[in-house]
Amino acid sequence: MITALKPLWILFLISLFPLSALAEQRPNIIVMVADDLGWNDVGFHGGDIDTPSLDRLAAEGVELNRFYTTPICSPTRAALMTGRDPIRLGVAYGVILPWDNNGVHPGEHFMPQSFQAAGYQTAMVGKWHLGHAQMTYHPNNRGFEHFYGHLHTEVGFYPPFTVNGGKDFQRNGVDIDDDGYETFLLADEVSRYIRERDQSKPFFVYMPFIAPHTPLDAPQALQDKYKDINTDLEPSRAKGTDDTRRMAKMLMQTSARPMYAAVVDGMDQAIGQVLATLDSEGIADNTIVLFFSDNGGAAYSVGGADNVPMRGGKGETFEGGIRVVSIMRWPEAIKPSQKLTDIMTVMDVFPTLADAAGIETQNKRKLDGRSMWPAIAEGVDQPREDWIYFVSEIPIYGHFNLTVFNDEWKLVQAVEQDQLSTTVTNYLFRVQDDPNEYNNLASKYPDVVQKLSKLIQERRALHPINGTRAKLSPPPGWRAPLNWVDYPIPLDKLQAQTAKSPAAEHSETIERALDWQHGERGRLVYDCEAKWWLGGVCLKND
Repeated sequence: MITALKPLWILFLISLFPLSALAEQRPNIIVMVADDLGWNDVGFHGGDIDTPSLDRLAAEGVELNRFYTTPICSPTRAALMTGRDPIRLGVAYGVILPWDNNGVHPGEHFMPQSFQAAGYQTAMVGKWHLGHAQMTYHPNNRGFEHFYGHLHTEVGFYPPFTVNGGKDFQRNGVDIDDDGYETFLLADEVSRYIRERDQSKPFFVYMPFIAPHTPLDAPQALQDKYKDINTDLEPSRAKGTDDTRRMAKMLMQTSARPMYAAVVDGMDQAIGQVLATLDSEGIADNTIVLFFSDNGGAAYSVGGADNVPMRGGKGETFEGGIRVVSIMRWPEAIKPSQKLTDIMTVMDVFPTLADAAGIETQNKRKLDGRSMWPAIAEGVDQPREDWIYFVSEIPIYGHFNLTVFNDEWKLVQAVEQDQLSTTVTNYLFRVQDDPNEYNNLASKYPDVVQKLSKLIQERRALHPINGTRAKLSPPPGWRAPLNWVDYPIPLDKLQAQTAKSPAAEHSETIERALDWQHGERGRLVYDCEAKWWLGGVCLKND
């Protein structure tokens, strides 16, 4: 009898506590994302730039030592927000440029929407870069109640914060004129938001810096601090990156390294300000702080980053382009000075944070990421037997950097697509034994190369045909707006439903037939995997 009544007593006890009190026990969350930070550019990796705040996070939390992102900006952010492979989303080969009108499909569920549904306050402070042409892509319509920052990248570090001459600085769709160093403005806004928060609810803050992305700039005191820093960096061992360095030396260009170091130092100071705010508010112990870079450091000549001892850098799919600096701190749940050696990807962040906070993900489409919280919190071994895929076409149109890897093997492909020919160069590594990719085993294991090449082909076939490409030049005659806050088409000026292809307007049968004819070129039908047992025809779509 007592056993049968036990669930009733539990329900009674729970009813004594308001839901808001239970929600208060959930951790606050801050996700900080650097833009193009190098592996060797933090103190705890032995770098020569002062990063005491990041060093503190590493000492007080866990270093995610094998954390992987895509090799370029927008795809990483798309993967972070959705927990899904950006190849599926059509945001994979290139970034979203000012003259593009695409973004992440509004039918995709974003991470802050799940936290908002669980009672969290949500804010984004910094760089968006996930769509700006329609309000469907705007942060305020993707789960962020509060947005302070820029829709684009490369806005500069000082006012007027412009892209193609158009001003890009807003608070919730309203133009603002805040003056100062951009990195410090973001820290001021996050600190203000934390201090003025509704203390009855936990908060979720996304803080994506533009630092240390080009065009580099920093306060004069920081420039003076690093004017004599070593600029003779070791080679990256990736042709594209090292060629730019050689060319810069031949042209006797000034090294970007001193200014880059100043920008990184400034970012670390901003992080320190936010950490100090958590301390002063007495909430540091129950706040998860996750930090990572959106891709490997921009090690090419004008970038200034250093990824040594890893190979390559931003835009490339060698380790230097996709394995990034990452740390997580939560004093109440994570022991200090830990190091996670299991593979974790940017797609794992959404399910991991949801698991840590004890909330349900509200996504309807299948996540490609998985929760790594058991490995982080309890040391549970989580081997990676499934395959991870990353691609890039930046900066040269038709030159693709591709990779597929798991715990055992990693294949890197450089595909050069000319008008009448295609050249493929393969690099095969046992990356766990050879993390810095010195030994190319492609000629020794041709069967493995063949198998992994096929996997890359099949995954690339999921990319929507109208997804991002490396279109670094605007359409002929294109003009930028005077102010980007006026650019997105308002929701009430848009159709209620997403557009269909002309084929679908005739019939879904015709659309699916055309999708089938595209084959490995990509998908005409969104979110649709071709089924081999149906001769390559897809079954479902949005």
